[in-house]
Amino acid sequence: MIRVTRGMVLLGACAAVAACAKKNNAADSAAAADSAAKAAAAAAPPPAPAPAALTDANIFALLDEANMADSAGGNMAASKGTAADVKAFGREMEKDHHMLRKSGQDLAKKLNVTPAPPANDTMPAAAQKEHDALNTQPKGAAWDKAYIDGEVSAHQAVLSSLQNFQTAAQDTSLKALIAKAIPAVQGHLDKAQKIQTKLSAAPAADTGAKKSAPAKK
Repeated sequence: MIRVTRGMVLLGACAAVAACAKKNNAADSAAAADSAAKAAAAAAPPPAPAPAALTDANIFALLDEANMADSAGGNMAASKGTAADVKAFGREMEKDHHMLRKSGQDLAKKLNVTPAPPANDTMPAAAQKEHDALNTQPKGAAWDKAYIDGEVSAHQAVLSSLQNFQTAAQDTSLKALIAKAIPAVQGHLDKAQKIQTKLSAAPAADTGAKKSAPAKK
């Protein structure tokens, strides 16, 4: 009877020791996890600050930059383009974006707003890089395609920006100016994409014509 009692006491003691060990292990694991979480949080970089909201002065500056770049590019295409539709598109871009730019400048003057680009503005540098690349590239089919590809990308970006500007703008006259510009830019994008498709298909058509031509004897 004593042996049974001692055995039960021993089993109880073992169970108690095991329970304590489990508790200690759980506590150690929780402490380790907490330390790891704190270390990861300390190592992680702080979240980037949210971009500052655009002011009307910022929007006027960005509109002016975009219109100036596209007008200058159109002027180059009108003289350096080879395909008739590329030259015509260039003339249209020069005229339309010059008018859009003047409308923005006139409104800014009327509202007594001095255009001021945001601190992170990269548009002038990107536009200058694109202009320099087109200026140094020799005229021909490759130049036409490079110009039109750039116009598709530029008008897609400007269209997206205009939609953001319309939300951010405070003055109702500026909102109206942007609303008027959106369908014009969309029309330019549609034309550029049609020309892009035509230019992309031209080499394939020429190759097919050469293959189907009878061999000279």
